[in-house]
Amino acid sequence: MATVELRFSALPEHVRTARLVAAAVARRAGVDEAVLDEVRLAVGEACSRAVGLHRNGGISAPVKVVLVEEEKQFSIEVGDEARHAPIGAAAGDGAGADADVEEDEMGLAVISGLVDDVEVTAGEHGGQIRMTWPTTPPATALT
Repeated sequence: MATVELRFSALPEHVRTARLVAAAVARRAGVDEAVLDEVRLAVGEACSRAVGLHRNGGISAPVKVVLVEEEKQFSIEVGDEARHAPIGAAAGDGAGADADVEEDEMGLAVISGLVDDVEVTAGEHGGQIRMTWPTTPPATALT
């Protein structure tokens, strides 16, 4: 099992780097070439969501991305340290909070549309999105 961990400041310009790293590691892990665009888009959405949560919450901790290559699957975990309200509940008062919740739910819907195997956990001390794709073993040359 190989693992790559990436931490970056909650700045939108770092999301592109996270997408590129995720695609490169996914390719090396054996994720089907046809799915790599979905990997890039899903990681970009998850990282953008985490960056937004950190910036809106005034959190200086880095966003954490863990890429895990296992025997028959490849997973990416994007973690934030933002305090989360229960899914479907407003995070605060007023229209701004409602818009934030709506944007958050839209981001999760986009990720769910891109990735078949998604697990979202969220609580008082942060949240995590775990996305998993199947891998194919490398072709062996016949001699």
